[in-house]
Amino acid sequence: MPGWRRMQGFVYRPHDPRFAGKDAASALKTALADETCIMVNRNAGAGTRILIDQLLAGQRPAGYTNQPKSHNAVAAAIAQGRADWGVATESVARLYQLGFAPIAPEHYDFLLVEARRERPAVQAFLAALRDPAVQGRIRALGMDMPEA
Repeated sequence: MPGWRRMQGFVYRPHDPRFAGKDAASALKTALADETCIMVNRNAGAGTRILIDQLLAGQRPAGYTNQPKSHNAVAAAIAQGRADWGVATESVARLYQLGFAPIAPEHYDFLLVEARRERPAVQAFLAALRDPAVQGRIRALGMDMPEA
């Protein structure tokens, strides 16, 4: 069944003249052309890291080996001036008051073995997903539920 989505994007300090007002593709091109521009990456195996490696197409810019394990750590590195750019979720960029240029939604889908649908744990999970209070808390984390 379709799960939830959150937007990932190019994150940078607001008012950075290299990136302000640019879309993600243009901002990335600018970052890769500037050897002094430091990225903050994500850890190997993370979905965001897979996206980053696809975008970089084999390039390894300065900062590539800095591989924190969370979107918050990426945003903190940028906000603190330890890096100039990275890829993180929109909600985390807002939390740290950073610039954000959308790249692609990240999907969280749920697979269900029909033969197990009636199990109490599965029923509890499905009920939680339908609960408006739970949905509100998930939305507060920057996630959206796709239209059915």
